[in-house]
Amino acid sequence: MTAYLLIILPLVGAVVAAAWPDNRTRPWLLPVVGVGHALLCFWLLVFPPEVSTTAWLGFDPLARAVLPAVSLLYMVCAVYGVSYLKVRAERPNRVFVSVLLAVLGLLSAGHMSRHLGLLWIATEAVTLAAVPLLHFNGTPRAFEATWKYLLVGGTGIALSLLGSFCLGYASLHSGGTGDLTFATLMAQGAGLSRPWVLIAWVLLLVGYGTKMGLAPMHTWKPDAYGEAPGLVGAILAGGVTTVAFTAILRVRAVVSAAGEGGIADRTLLAIGLFSMLVAALFLLGTRDFKRMLAYSSVEHMGILSIGAALGGAGLWAALFHVWTNSLTKGALFLSAGNIRRAAGSASMDAVRGMTVLTPRSAAIFIAGMFAVTACPPFGPFFSELALVRAGFASGHGLAITLFLGCLLFAFFGITRVAFGIVDGRPRPAMRTEGRRFVETAGVILPPLALLGISVWLGLFTPPLLREVWQAAVTQLYPGS
Repeated sequence: MTAYLLIILPLVGAVVAAAWPDNRTRPWLLPVVGVGHALLCFWLLVFPPEVSTTAWLGFDPLARAVLPAVSLLYMVCAVYGVSYLKVRAERPNRVFVSVLLAVLGLLSAGHMSRHLGLLWIATEAVTLAAVPLLHFNGTPRAFEATWKYLLVGGTGIALSLLGSFCLGYASLHSGGTGDLTFATLMAQGAGLSRPWVLIAWVLLLVGYGTKMGLAPMHTWKPDAYGEAPGLVGAILAGGVTTVAFTAILRVRAVVSAAGEGGIADRTLLAIGLFSMLVAALFLLGTRDFKRMLAYSSVEHMGILSIGAALGGAGLWAALFHVWTNSLTKGALFLSAGNIRRAAGSASMDAVRGMTVLTPRSAAIFIAGMFAVTACPPFGPFFSELALVRAGFASGHGLAITLFLGCLLFAFFGITRVAFGIVDGRPRPAMRTEGRRFVETAGVILPPLALLGISVWLGLFTPPLLREVWQAAVTQLYPGS
């Protein structure tokens, strides 16, 4: 019952925020709820509750392995949100704060969903809730990005609903009851109708892969991440996409129990490599540093997909990467948001010399660039190294070679953009714009904290987390 508070607390906070009368003090509800949620989440991480096999919701090993990372990211972003909304005092924040709190509750519900239908409802709710967050800036381009996100994301959600029906029919077709709890579906295993299971897998992979931003279903990401506030981009990249990834992991476990795990792994490997290749090519050509972060997210969703295809050791590395990537992306999005507001643009053609205008944010951005490209001693280096080891150990040498090649090209693309905006002398127009932005502790310490935790997590990975990730692997890959 305690785990349900992870859903209830943010939703109650959203209601309170909607009724809160003061526009100036309302943003403080974000860190209050965020800290409470994080404390509860890490309490359950250390002292996990028992979860019934028939429960539709529960803090099971997979939720325990992923949700604390999302909660930690949200808490730090919530602290940043207070200073951000103070800077954006010209815009009312009632809807923004209320919806952002509701998103945390829905993310918690999605990660803890042990029923395919409930998982779909939570994911659809998160999709709809993110719409006013993306449109917060109120510009024509933000409006266009919001509609693209809604249409593409809605199509993905529709396909995942159809896939859920197919998986239910796979159970009914073989004499089952049509129970859509993952535990029941896995218990039926070989009794499931294999043709219907494979149809369901394709639809669910495409549907939830759209939410993850896997190529070629990634087309909403560059516009959405490019136009959304950095705070929103951080939560989308480190939280919302993670729900879709855990959904794919749960469905993949059912497909494996039905005897088609090999096909599932091959499709995950292929789509993961394709996503990395597409991201690397776009990174070599983009000139917008916020869109650069979107393509980097596509790349890292591909990394998670590849990890899930490499057996138990690969999945362990992927869960490790969920943590390191979420924290690093959070630091990048928040520092990029600072730079964007100071420069008045996100294009390399208009932005340069940010080490002069925003030296602290520029330093964090460059450090985050090295982190996200898997340079030591940052966390992504260690999680991707674990994935490379798992790939070679499982006999996927060619795939890992392609993986490393994509990483190299992505590194070239990201460094080209990052150094392009921080080096040189600021343009005169940028100097005028930059004077309006002050690097206060409220906008500098949160991304710095995320980056610091990423380093610590890579160098000194707690034994408890290693055990938690292994427990999730055992849940999804019985016998690992």
